[in-house]
Amino acid sequence: MSQIRNVVVVGAGTMGSGIALVSAATGHVTTLVDLNAQVLEKARGEIEKNAARLARKFFKEDPAAASAMVAETLGRIKYCAELEEAVRDSDLVIEAIVENVKIKQDLFRRIDGIAPQHTIFVSNTSSLSIVELGSVTQRQDRFAGFHFFNPVPLMKLVEVIKTDRTSAETNASSLAFGEALGKTCISCKDTPGFIVNRLLFTITSEALGMLERGDASMRDIDTALKLGLGHPMGPFELMDMIGLDVTLNIMQERQARNPNDVSLRPSPTLVKLVGENKLGVKTGEGFYNYK
Repeated sequence: MSQIRNVVVVGAGTMGSGIALVSAATGHVTTLVDLNAQVLEKARGEIEKNAARLARKFFKEDPAAASAMVAETLGRIKYCAELEEAVRDSDLVIEAIVENVKIKQDLFRRIDGIAPQHTIFVSNTSSLSIVELGSVTQRQDRFAGFHFFNPVPLMKLVEVIKTDRTSAETNASSLAFGEALGKTCISCKDTPGFIVNRLLFTITSEALGMLERGDASMRDIDTALKLGLGHPMGPFELMDMIGLDVTLNIMQERQARNPNDVSLRPSPTLVKLVGENKLGVKTGEGFYNYK
């Protein structure tokens, strides 16, 4: 089983930044890559802020220890806009970019000939086919799914996806890395939506249908899930947190794979909100207003 020391996270958005923080906080030398300098700089600020929060959580009564943890964590993170340079010494590359098969494949194709032979590639996709993403590489035995949940520093779960081509060694290394991050790992085959989103999108699709039919209000549906089923937040609140653009992308990808299944057609309400750039918490408005 290969030991993972040097981690590269590609994509400095909310998920990528959170993954980089957790990786560095658990002792891994971590490089966060994004081709957009502004996005990279914003990520740096968020990581510095969240590192302080994370340290206070671990060392509530010891400010000196908390400060030391912050300094050590931030000292392990490098920020880079040069993808090829970043992956040359990597043990693990974690892809956390837009939920689009072609764009993800282009990334993996680009770095496949540059990263060392032993390097494992994983995708943080929440629902796309892992075997399809890895099919463009020459390392399908060293390719897996590794799905974190938002916010990464707080959410304990990671879904580890093993395809029919993923080697037992790669799977074992992925599970060991997840445990080293302090996460609880669950295993799943390469099936659409894996475990969590396969179940979640059944709920969100039905919630959207109920809203559009006028069966119940958005707020009452959210309240029903929270107080009736014990969910920490309702489906509309959750979609706002995930990002309505991300939610719509996933729905569109699912429909593209099953074009004759009318139940998978994206919600008109969701399409409208994304078209108006009302993407949820990150833009200040989605189903709810956060301004």
